[in-house]
Amino acid sequence: MIRNSELHNKEIKKALYLVSTPIGNLGDITLRAIDILKKSDYILCEDTRTSKILLKKYEIKSKLISNHKFNEKKNLLRVIDLLKRGSIVSLISDAGTPCISDPGSILVNECYKENIKVIPLPGPSSVISAVSMSGFSEKFFFYGFFPEKKKKLDDDLENLSKMNSSIVFFVSPKKINKIIPHLKKSFSGRRILICREMTKYFEEFVHTEVNKLNSFNFETRGELTVVISENELNKNNYQILSESDKKLIKDMINKLSIKEISYVLNKEKKVPKKLIYDFCVKLKNEN
Repeated sequence: MIRNSELHNKEIKKALYLVSTPIGNLGDITLRAIDILKKSDYILCEDTRTSKILLKKYEIKSKLISNHKFNEKKNLLRVIDLLKRGSIVSLISDAGTPCISDPGSILVNECYKENIKVIPLPGPSSVISAVSMSGFSEKFFFYGFFPEKKKKLDDDLENLSKMNSSIVFFVSPKKINKIIPHLKKSFSGRRILICREMTKYFEEFVHTEVNKLNSFNFETRGELTVVISENELNKNNYQILSESDKKLIKDMINKLSIKEISYVLNKEKKVPKKLIYDFCVKLKNEN
């Protein structure tokens, strides 16, 4: 078991430090992050060109090691060896908190296997920032980037739509218009917040209803952070059966009694029994 604790003196522990960096505005970095980065022997970063802008601003001269999704496995033995020799190594991403839809989890898990300390430095996060300003439920599920395959996308969104919490996604500005129809299909009746270029000069926020979404003409730089609200239809205001609920009832109508169908749907999805009963009676009459 590894226990991490804060040192209150000028020395820092030999460890892997997960250092959060600004998501846009370079002034958002913490004093502690600057101190740790300056004292690091090596800094692992996704794109050295991007990281050098931040490091130059704060006169950080530690050695950089390029560490992105295409070479992080290749780097693993080298970095573990550096840590075992007592080097102080920091891991940063291009923006935000490392290991959140960014490289790093492979190295972190290897550190735990090798009994190497891992110390996180809290800081900027587009996920937390977006949820905090959304006005939606503080209970949220972070999904990350949408999958490329349509079947996988539809299946995942259908499952997520059953969750009564806020849901956070990342999406490229180039793909948002292709995603909108899928969001309308799975999250009808919910609200949505779309954040672009957060903390930067041209930051933009769209706060509206999912059903009112239209196509966007966003610039292709950066990524969008999207927050879907909790299922407000469940707040004693469940008025209609979803298409997936109807399909499920149709599959069960000849196998189970109306009472049994009501029990199954009400237990799993909290669908009002009267809606289930009325639809079952309608199907029975049609037959």
